[in-house]
Amino acid sequence: MAESTSGTAAVDAYLAGYPAEVKAILEEMRSVILSVMPEAKQKIAYGIPTFTLDGRNVVHIGGFATHVSLFPGGEGVEHFGAELAGYKTSKGTIQFQLNQPIPYPLIRRVVEWCLQKHQLYLSQKAKK
Repeated sequence: MAESTSGTAAVDAYLAGYPAEVKAILEEMRSVILSVMPEAKQKIAYGIPTFTLDGRNVVHIGGFATHVSLFPGGEGVEHFGAELAGYKTSKGTIQFQLNQPIPYPLIRRVVEWCLQKHQLYLSQKAKK
């Protein structure tokens, strides 16, 4: 089972482990996520900050030596494929290089899409 540490304090501790410039970017990413999903709970899951709603993981962020990442899942990366052409992606990850401007408006759109996907899941689950 993947490790999970709950609470804002756990995410604060994760962010504190980064140099000031990386921490500032991760804090801004966190701020964007919480502006879209103000009721989200925060925890560390899979070793990275995770934002949950209704007990489900919705989106993750992470810091690395040369980039920060947003983890919207495979469907999210696929959905935004054309807009992500200038960024390195993998199955469920979007990487933003630290030596390039961070596209916070794009991050916001991806998080809004993740929220819509979560809401659709809940509505479909309620119909069952």
